[in-house]
Amino acid sequence: MTDSNDTRSHMPLGLAQRGYTGIIQHLSTRDAGSALSDIELESRLIELGFVEGARVEVLHEGIVGRDPIAVRVDNITIAVRRREAMAIIVA
Repeated sequence: MTDSNDTRSHMPLGLAQRGYTGIIQHLSTRDAGSALSDIELESRLIELGFVEGARVEVLHEGIVGRDPIAVRVDNITIAVRRREAMAIIVA
């Protein structure tokens, strides 16, 4: 079974620029750099709607250090820190 997104490279959402759109491939909380434990971070992201197959779009970046970012996940808008968005792998 092949994924239609295989032609796009996978990357952490935390590296995406304003205007980026993609599909969440999976969560990878190891080495995300969050103050939360891996399990806490994964649970929090899932509760916010960051699940496999969801469409994401980076809407806005904060002024200082481009952090946090405002992201549309399917039909909701969420602000997330870039270091935590590093756990969200998109393509």
